[in-house]
Amino acid sequence: MSHNVLVVDDEPKLCDLLASALSQNGIQVFTAGNGLHALTVLEREEIDLVISDWRMPGMDGPQLLAEIKVRFPHLPVIVMTAYSTVKNAVQSMRNGAFDYISKPFDIDELDITVSKALQFRDILRDNQRLRAELDEHQQIESLVGESPAFRRVLQAVDSVRESSATILLTGESGTGKEMVARAIHKYGNRADKPFVAVNCAAIPEGLLESEMFGHRKGAFTGAVADRIGRFQQADKGTLFLDEVGDMPLALQAKILRALQERVIEPVGDPRERKVDVRVIAATNKDLLEAVAKKEFREDLYYRLNVFPIPLPALRERVEDIAPLARHFAHILGATAGKRITGFSADALLTMTSYPWPGNIRELQNCVERATIVAASHTIEEQDLPGYLFGARPVSNSAAAILSDGPGIPKDLEAALAEVEKAYILAALQETNGVQAAAAQLIGISERSLWYRLKKLEIHVDKIAR
Repeated sequence: MSHNVLVVDDEPKLCDLLASALSQNGIQVFTAGNGLHALTVLEREEIDLVISDWRMPGMDGPQLLAEIKVRFPHLPVIVMTAYSTVKNAVQSMRNGAFDYISKPFDIDELDITVSKALQFRDILRDNQRLRAELDEHQQIESLVGESPAFRRVLQAVDSVRESSATILLTGESGTGKEMVARAIHKYGNRADKPFVAVNCAAIPEGLLESEMFGHRKGAFTGAVADRIGRFQQADKGTLFLDEVGDMPLALQAKILRALQERVIEPVGDPRERKVDVRVIAATNKDLLEAVAKKEFREDLYYRLNVFPIPLPALRERVEDIAPLARHFAHILGATAGKRITGFSADALLTMTSYPWPGNIRELQNCVERATIVAASHTIEEQDLPGYLFGARPVSNSAAAILSDGPGIPKDLEAALAEVEKAYILAALQETNGVQAAAAQLIGISERSLWYRLKKLEIHVDKIAR
């Protein structure tokens, strides 16, 4: 792999010497005479390693190192110094340098140090690539569903994703509020900046202000060093305030000021700091009711509720249960080393009849369990957890069939044919009329399905339309 190295030194002869030595190993070398020039090169070129002198006029090595750690945190830096005291070496390593070399240096020593740094850079790049691929393919957090209720959520996400407006996500626990928040960030104009999530209910009240705004060393017992808060961590990106309805009243006023003025004040530090964050808040509580009870500030509510997105419960989007279940089965099956191709018709009937009080989170847990215990590529009804069966009502089809008598059909053959037809029609609709997929979905052969289509006078071409 070809690498680009930037050499920064105010001695042109040394830059030429290093360029000559490194180019023999197939490395392309860029040079800069000072720290400011180096930053210009870094903005323009794809650099894999910086080798910088310690003492230079203007911006010296330590200052350049500090700027690189802020702007290019994954870029390794090797520091060169003719003043190779232990103090300088230790300080450069503490400040984030990959390594240091002493002037005058040995070419073999230089080659070894540069090789290690470039290997380190390659490992970081591979990790970033793998994480990007995993993020692309790992769709457990993706938005899945085609129901009218969920389509409204998707439309709202698309409308607001490029905006910096504050967003309030509401809905029952487990409906996917953080999933939606991450999607807004990922597909918006801040995707390359941090996404910082804070669970306001999980942090002790006494630490919440420090967690949000940071603190100075010595501001309180246990503050042994300066620490930046979540607002600063999310600067230029997205701050997700989960369970915002559980935020203490004392902190709500400071959050309101941060949202209104875009400034924060760390604990123990009177100096204000500007922040540029897009805030997405989420709650499973009725905030208007909390406002009426004086448990939540009215002004903060309206500041958060600039763009509200209510998330439907899973029982309000029953048609999404099957695609969500297949989606989870595909991902979780691969994780467990199994190839799950789908669910039997009986399993889907059981799942769509259950009210899912835990919503998507409960469905995912259910599918994960079923994936583990499934003995074949298809998840059967017996693979599902037992608690799903207590709540299953009589289906509409069955209710219609039994409506002529006290639970016993007058014509068993006709009743069974109607049930069989209902299952086959459901499978064909689910697979857009693809007979092979429909047969697999309900656990019969294609030949058996063809026979039943003919017997029950089902016209697949009409269904496929």
